[in-house]
Amino acid sequence: MTAIAPNRGRIGFGVLGALYLLLAATPVRVWLEATMSGHMLVQIPLLAAIGFAACRLLAAHHQERLLAIAGGPIPLVVVAIFASSWWMLPRALDDALAHPLVEVAKFVSLPTLVGLPLALAWRRLGTIGRGFVWTNFISMLAVLGWLYIAAPQRLCNSYLVDQQESAGWLMIKLALLLFAAWLGHLFVGAHPGGNPRAVRGP
Repeated sequence: MTAIAPNRGRIGFGVLGALYLLLAATPVRVWLEATMSGHMLVQIPLLAAIGFAACRLLAAHHQERLLAIAGGPIPLVVVAIFASSWWMLPRALDDALAHPLVEVAKFVSLPTLVGLPLALAWRRLGTIGRGFVWTNFISMLAVLGWLYIAAPQRLCNSYLVDQQESAGWLMIKLALLLFAAWLGHLFVGAHPGGNPRAVRGP
């Protein structure tokens, strides 16, 4: 596992902290949450990505300790899937907009229960494990996108039907792009002997 230089780590945490504060700032938060697409496809992924990147900046022994405390990569993947699935539900979006405490929970849980667990588990997952995570995420994105397009009425009280349809089409397009990128990496960019950086479990 590659060690992170102290200066690089401090700069990285500073950049991620600044991005997190920017997303939490009222004008930016309100702007992103004004549309369903901005809420679901920009703010939520960025919060999870902050947790993922922050975990990667931790020293290797800290990552190993957290991984051991969690019981290995499988429980971490399960936590990340459940937490990310929750924040893709229309009810969760409505609650986050209506209740400040739920909004705070969203800003805390996405980095810590989605990004961080996934980053910890990712190094231990082989091709099949990573494929499971990718296909689960892509299929969930596509199904929800279809649901938002096909639903005859608003699924979120906070967003109009046209915003719902727009978000649905963007989710379908993103799912197709991610699927193509994943297949491309799998069949073209994969190392002939597997991922040399993957760390095998005990």
